[in-house]
Amino acid sequence: MNKKLIQKIFLQIKRKPSDITAYEDLFSLCRNIEQEDFKLAHETNEKLRKSVSKAIKKRKNVEGFFELYKRTLLFDAPHFFDSYLLYLEINRKPSERFYQPRRKVLKPLVDALQALANDELDELFLSLPPRVGKTSMLMFFVTWLIGRNSEASNLYSAYSDTITKAFYNGVLEIINDPVTYLWSDVFPKAKIVQTNAQEETLNVDRRKRYPSLTCRSLYGTLNGACDCNGFLISDDLIGGIEEALNKDRLISAWSKVDNNLLTRAKEKAKILWCGTRWSMIDPAGVRMELLENDERFAGRRYKIIDLPALDENDESNFDYDYGVGFNTEYYHQRRASFERNNDMASWDAQYMQSPIERDGALFSPSDFRYYNGVLPEGEPDRIFMAVDPAFGGGDYVASPICFQYGEDIYVHDVVYDNGDKKITQPLLAKAVVTYNVAAMQIEANKSTEAYKDGVQEELKKADRRINLTTKAAPSDKAKFQRIFDKAPDIREMMIFRESGKRSKPYSLFMQNVFSYKMFAKNKNDDAPDSLSMAIDMVRHPGGKAEVFKRMF
Repeated sequence: MNKKLIQKIFLQIKRKPSDITAYEDLFSLCRNIEQEDFKLAHETNEKLRKSVSKAIKKRKNVEGFFELYKRTLLFDAPHFFDSYLLYLEINRKPSERFYQPRRKVLKPLVDALQALANDELDELFLSLPPRVGKTSMLMFFVTWLIGRNSEASNLYSAYSDTITKAFYNGVLEIINDPVTYLWSDVFPKAKIVQTNAQEETLNVDRRKRYPSLTCRSLYGTLNGACDCNGFLISDDLIGGIEEALNKDRLISAWSKVDNNLLTRAKEKAKILWCGTRWSMIDPAGVRMELLENDERFAGRRYKIIDLPALDENDESNFDYDYGVGFNTEYYHQRRASFERNNDMASWDAQYMQSPIERDGALFSPSDFRYYNGVLPEGEPDRIFMAVDPAFGGGDYVASPICFQYGEDIYVHDVVYDNGDKKITQPLLAKAVVTYNVAAMQIEANKSTEAYKDGVQEELKKADRRINLTTKAAPSDKAKFQRIFDKAPDIREMMIFRESGKRSKPYSLFMQNVFSYKMFAKNKNDDAPDSLSMAIDMVRHPGGKAEVFKRMF
């Protein structure tokens, strides 16, 4: 009955999109059926809001439609975090709002927080670069939680009292400032009845032994402070580079978390880990390892979201609207600074959410030779490519384009792409044509033999003839051992473009080289493996040759 009526009203809206009457009727219906069919009421309300947004753009009765838009948000706000965030600041100028300028980036995080609140997850890990809004997001989340359920006891912890104090004051500001934030509209019956700035606690609706919110540093007094049956939130439990470089401090931090913080959580409490990753053995990393590898945690529902500063195209993920974020140029400059200081491990951890241990990193920027992108005068002795192939699915096709002058090998460009073979095979053929490559060697195995055939077809299309060979990787050595064996020659013989003279694929290629770590679970090792293959082509030429039929 309700579904048929909803369909009829939507048809009326389609016939008369500028008449607000049908929109108002549908909103009233949503409110009336909420008790009997919550899901239908709010799904319809969301669909209605999209129709209202379209009507506003037509510039007819804008004031009336905007007021209806606000009411649809308010109807959803107590139940849906995204709607809450949009409604909370709707009276502010768009450029001054926190969420709206950042929504296109932060929406997946908001959806994950919603899943945690809906009991679809037990734990959630959010890892983001510095100063992109993660702590502010947590402030808004906590105000939503305590408005929805004031009886639950929630605990927020960070590495210092300064951070927890700022968080506590931020939560109070959102709740107590009715001009800037519309928290009281969303939760009209909820009232703060007790605050304690010294203890950093607050109670909503009634005074309780364990407050609605307690904020306490990891190194503060946690015992007896809170029995958390709501949400336990940790935010940047590692203070900075000095602590991250000290393994004893990292071990101590985990001990505090395991013995003092996690023990505050009741069995059904939700656990949220948020922050910038510094090390694989920081508290969040240790907890992830437990969940991923210990069978005793097999029933634990968790999700990990790592949002790096730069995306797969080497462009900023945080170029927010109204200039409140960080553009690509900013992150490229930050990366160049880390590279110049020979500290790519910190760049990887803080900005790319890929923590690696400084012990065991095989390649360092300071170990390499560089040039400004201008090759030496005269003809090179040889122009060749070594190809570590892939078919997509997260693995990269990696190939340095090498210009050899005596013992010096200039890596003048690279092919580095994680697309499928329809993308990467033409890229390799294009590189051959562009740089007049004479020889290409592709690592061969059962699955990649067909890949070589595809490259050959692309070369035929381009009417190019080269010495195309395949060579199987040695069966008596693990890949990490092959890379390790060739590392001295890579450092001594190869010359790379200096920072600022690299294409996006080249920058990503070098990033992969610098982040490679011996005896670790590297996300991929395609770039360093291709360099070791190139060195092998110089030291041990050979392979299975394919003789092309003459094209002319």
